[in-house]
Amino acid sequence: MCGLFGVLSQFPLEAERCKAILKKAGESISHRCPDSAGYSHDPPGVYHVVHRRLAVVGLSPAGRQPMVSPCGTWLLAFNGEIYNHLELRAELQPHAIDWQGHSDTETLLHAISIWGLDVTLKKCVGMFALALWNTAEQTLVLARDRFGEKPLYLGFLQSSQKTLHGAFVFASELKAIRTLPGFSNGINIQALGEYFRALYVPGEMCIYNGLAKLRPGTFVTIQANQIAARVLPEATPYWNYAQLAQQGLGQQYSSEAEALHAVEQALSHAVQGQSLADVPLGAFLSGGVDSSLITALMQIQSNRPVDTFTVGFDVAGYDESAHAKAVAQHLGTQHHELRVSGQHALSTVPLLASMYCEPFADSSQIPTHLVCQSARQHATVALSGDAGDELFGGYNRYLWASRVWNKAGPLGRFGRNSLAWAIECLSPAAWDQLAGSTRSVVRVGEKMHKLADRVKNTSNIDDFYESLISEWRNPETLVNGYKPVPWLNSAKQFDDPVARMMVNDALGYLPGDILVKVDRAAMAISLETRAPFLDHRVAEVAWRLPANMKVQNGVGKWALRQLLYKHVPKELIERPKAGFAVPLASWLRGPLKQWAESLLAPASLAAHGLLCSNVIQRYWHEHQRGAFDHSAKLWAVLMFQAWYENQSLEAGV
Repeated sequence: MCGLFGVLSQFPLEAERCKAILKKAGESISHRCPDSAGYSHDPPGVYHVVHRRLAVVGLSPAGRQPMVSPCGTWLLAFNGEIYNHLELRAELQPHAIDWQGHSDTETLLHAISIWGLDVTLKKCVGMFALALWNTAEQTLVLARDRFGEKPLYLGFLQSSQKTLHGAFVFASELKAIRTLPGFSNGINIQALGEYFRALYVPGEMCIYNGLAKLRPGTFVTIQANQIAARVLPEATPYWNYAQLAQQGLGQQYSSEAEALHAVEQALSHAVQGQSLADVPLGAFLSGGVDSSLITALMQIQSNRPVDTFTVGFDVAGYDESAHAKAVAQHLGTQHHELRVSGQHALSTVPLLASMYCEPFADSSQIPTHLVCQSARQHATVALSGDAGDELFGGYNRYLWASRVWNKAGPLGRFGRNSLAWAIECLSPAAWDQLAGSTRSVVRVGEKMHKLADRVKNTSNIDDFYESLISEWRNPETLVNGYKPVPWLNSAKQFDDPVARMMVNDALGYLPGDILVKVDRAAMAISLETRAPFLDHRVAEVAWRLPANMKVQNGVGKWALRQLLYKHVPKELIERPKAGFAVPLASWLRGPLKQWAESLLAPASLAAHGLLCSNVIQRYWHEHQRGAFDHSAKLWAVLMFQAWYENQSLEAGV
């Protein structure tokens, strides 16, 4: 696992000055990869790249990067893991390659030299972001893995320094780009508005003008002589998730037995491939379906107890560690539980603005980082259950959104708004009390108020789904200068509303929120995470499952549950889905109140003038009175404010 940064300049840069620039940029992302650093300058002086390495496979110096092909044509800087690289080596055997080491980077470089980039990318199973420079043609190619596990920012630099202004830059994190002398790319107002809607900067957008994210499953090619035009070429897809889903729906398995066997085989193979490492390896274990199944398959394939990691909170209603411990004991893993006090969790908050190089406001970022800290004490690599929900129908919205809409839809907009008002007449605490101790859903009141807010002013089920995954539904009331744009058009071709939700989540929420959250939380402490569910062959199998093998009788991930029950008793798994939450609402009224008030003060908001202070103050006072739980909305503002202050400090302004 590694970090990348590079510059393709319109003007040749003086070697010593450029080396200093690269060194500073590399150091800014050294948390991702502390083992070694490599630099390369193409002789004409227009292409410069730095690579930071966290050695996981092929630990010898032969795996160092940037790596040059034997023919001297290709220069590769690569971040990620190719899980099937040994199979690729076997396939390359007829070419009589003189291998210098055992790294997947060397495998990838030879494969590109022989098969070409497009063919190689389609053959690869893994997570990656790569920069490939053709020294002969003076051409740069950037590519990203199918689901977007590994980050890659790119675009044109705005700088007060003439030799750098207009240069094409790319990096694993924006931190590296911000270190460039004279960096002056301003805030992208449209991206800021979309951030407040989604709680992350979605899609290809970037919080800075002139910069973007490379879309998952694509590559982009740019020539040195194209830099002056400052126009980013169109990305070329080598894989299409929506197309895969459509094909799967047309090739459904004919029986449950066939389908379950296919899922088990694909997932077992993915776990086996992702367990390949030359460093200590373990697994996150929450005690839920996804992480428990991944752990069970790992333990079956291992000749020793697998190291498993969980975090336990001392706050009632937010601690699931007992479930994880019970599953670990049944599977016979070497279990590690980090007990976290509220104060310990709160101590993570000041770190978040630096940890996330764009504003990011999924509050589960806090426990995610804590469990990563626990894992890093014993392992360099940890497998997770991420993406089980998106692929196999696990989110609550897949279970009840259609049912709710079938009842609320006929009421008309006035009726739905009246229903929402009636729900909000009772406080979240009152709803909890009304539900009683036998309730099958945790934090009932919080979820009832969220439902009330989401059902307001909706016109159809797709509008309802959009409201469910939006926080600030009307960012134009908050962000000065933001203009509303249509959202969510990735899955209109799917007739089934649940299928549309799942495709949109896999293309939007998964790469924009889940994978960003885990990557930054883990790489901040040099921990590599892997997600077997994101093996594209598992996705192919998942979409061939009939719908009732995903959601059945009001229960999600039905197929995964059947496989898990072969290894773990049902009673250890079946319980309400709680998520990886923290008591944010009470924190903002208590231990975080002073910190929050400082960031939300009119003077702090006036420093940039991007947000409407009156709106924020109204929500803050309503939350403090306990009239509403505005914690998610306020957290989005706080994370932006903290990020803005931090990036200003990094820039020295």
